[in-house]
Amino acid sequence: MLPSYPTQLNLIMEAISLGVLAMDRHGRVVYFNRAAEQITGVSREQALGRLCGEVLQSTLCDEYCPVLRAMETGEEQAGMEAVFIRQQGRSVVPVRICASPLYDDDGQVCGGVETLQSLSLGSQLDKQDSEARRWEDFIGDSPQVKRIFDTLKVAAPSKVTVLIEGSTGTGKDLLAQIIHYNSPRAQKPLIKVNCAALPENLLESELFGYSRGAFTGAERDKPGRFQLADGGSIFLDEISELPLALQAKLLRVLEDQEFFPLGARQTTKVNVRILAASNKPLDRQVELGLFREDLYYRLNVIKVTVPVLKERREDIPLLIRRFIQRKNIENNTYICRFSPETLNILLNYNYPGNVRELENILEHACLLCRGDVIKAHHLPRDLDTEAATTLESSERRKEKDNLVQVLTQNNWNQTQTAAELGINRTTLWRRMKRLGLSRT
Repeated sequence: MLPSYPTQLNLIMEAISLGVLAMDRHGRVVYFNRAAEQITGVSREQALGRLCGEVLQSTLCDEYCPVLRAMETGEEQAGMEAVFIRQQGRSVVPVRICASPLYDDDGQVCGGVETLQSLSLGSQLDKQDSEARRWEDFIGDSPQVKRIFDTLKVAAPSKVTVLIEGSTGTGKDLLAQIIHYNSPRAQKPLIKVNCAALPENLLESELFGYSRGAFTGAERDKPGRFQLADGGSIFLDEISELPLALQAKLLRVLEDQEFFPLGARQTTKVNVRILAASNKPLDRQVELGLFREDLYYRLNVIKVTVPVLKERREDIPLLIRRFIQRKNIENNTYICRFSPETLNILLNYNYPGNVRELENILEHACLLCRGDVIKAHHLPRDLDTEAATTLESSERRKEKDNLVQVLTQNNWNQTQTAAELGINRTTLWRRMKRLGLSRT
């Protein structure tokens, strides 16, 4: 005789390799299967009745709890990666998490369920090198990043040319990879060319190849990057540095999908999608006479501009968390949080080197940190001073704006303003002098 349905369901839950835990609407654990015990290193008796974050000690717990987010939004949180710290920090467990809300008979959210899939260290490191890029790999939840995704998710499946502009270190290369691997050309090559890295006399042969005998030492035909990318995509990084003579040749490839290799008598046909990036606005380069106008308009079919990191500060905690997760997996460490002082420094620094600089700073901190908390002295020495200066400047502007508002409300009458602020007139005068305020 078969066991009853609830018993069957319980047997199934205990047999599967996925960790499963369920929480009530307050976030307390009410179900914890055997696989969850094995993955987290916490027994069922220790888990039941405790808050989810106390049990899991995940790198997502402090700022972004997937199950609480699922209960708040009513939407599944899928494919999120985190690191669990086993008891007393003895080992690190990389996992993939999915969370969904649970509903009662009246359709109201009454709790949530979370699944945990253990990821082996080796497969995680291999995946970083070999897995096709996903949209989630470009970290950001700011309005600027969402607008970029809205555009590129429509453009990626097509064969349209894409131009990506943005400062150095903002992630233009990563976006180009994401576009390619989310297009019908994903199984074909993505060939990268840094137009600023090769001297002009070599760049033409690298791009378009050459025929045997084209010049001294050309003993055989050599395919160029465009031929190697046939059927796939070519990413022309720093395209603003492309010499004017080669710009004309590139224009023909864009228009006719063909070109002459050096020394060749016949054209070579290719089917290549062009992705281009520049850290200088190309329209400005056109005005300066440094870039062909006709080529610019050929490239400027779909254009996105990646903002500098200081213009999307809300993404900094997300970037920090993803990088720390990756370093924990690579180094078998268990860093899981920052001191408040350290986080304040990281959030108020301006990052002239953008995301690349943030990663270098965190690399430095992870190397020096020997516990589970990154503190201010683990950061590069000059970072604290620069961040403090930025914070002071921001606070000064806020103080000045607030004082101007009160002065304006009182028609710049200092006696009335001082009375409203609860200070004497001399103190107000000193404050105005320090902030450089005077009625003009």
